[in-house]
Amino acid sequence: MSFKTILAVVGASHGDEDLRIAADLCGQAGAHLSVLVTAWAPEPMGRYPTMTPAWVEQRDRSMQALQERVGQARDLLGRREISSDVDSVYSEVAAADYDIGERSIYCDLLLIGPDAFADADLKRQVLGGGLLQAGRPLLLIPPGTKPTLQPKTVLLAWDSRAQSARAAREALEMMSKAESVRVTMVDPTASLRGSGDEPGADVAAYLARHGINVTVDTLPSGGKTVAQVLQQHAVDVSADIIVMGAYGHSRLRESIFGGVTRSMLDETKLPVLMAR
Repeated sequence: MSFKTILAVVGASHGDEDLRIAADLCGQAGAHLSVLVTAWAPEPMGRYPTMTPAWVEQRDRSMQALQERVGQARDLLGRREISSDVDSVYSEVAAADYDIGERSIYCDLLLIGPDAFADADLKRQVLGGGLLQAGRPLLLIPPGTKPTLQPKTVLLAWDSRAQSARAAREALEMMSKAESVRVTMVDPTASLRGSGDEPGADVAAYLARHGINVTVDTLPSGGKTVAQVLQQHAVDVSADIIVMGAYGHSRLRESIFGGVTRSMLDETKLPVLMAR
């Protein structure tokens, strides 16, 4: 699909890098940029938590910092030739993922930039709210990478499950403009159900009907994890981005992900587009 509204979630204490990256991506896509600046209330301490004067003072400082960051973000984006808006949310810690999820409903793509990637608390809230609760596709941008929505080479991680198919559909327009798409399968098993007699053939035919230049790569794990194999292959084929399905669920307000998804969320060295 095309990305016409992109939502970037940033922390009130973060710098400008995530905003600049989001603005650049929106410029590439001709998309509107929505920025959600986040902060959450400190948790009361002690055996019988109460809102002490110190707690109230800390909360007031956080709210002031949040509003100052909103103003700075508006000033920065006002100098860019893109359509944009900036809003903020001040949440209780336990409700932050729900607040982010509600905002994510109205975007085509959700961003986790380098600063948010390095902020474990914020990343967990964005994943729980945006990816799991709202079901929005997510572009994960680790530090030191050069993200683009106009990649030359895309690695599509494929395992014949619904989540992979959802990721492929979300990335169809992007893949149709790429020079090459490498459908990559690790230790696939030929079967009547699932991968079929020729693993990768069905999805390759589907993508080819959309005018996409497809190559199917079937790789052995060779004692490595699936995430390690995918990342190494992405480097080997000079992929600009990895597209993959995300496996997990939210339980008791904790984001719980499968092994491959968790490894990619924590250790990826390339931008990853995830969908669930």
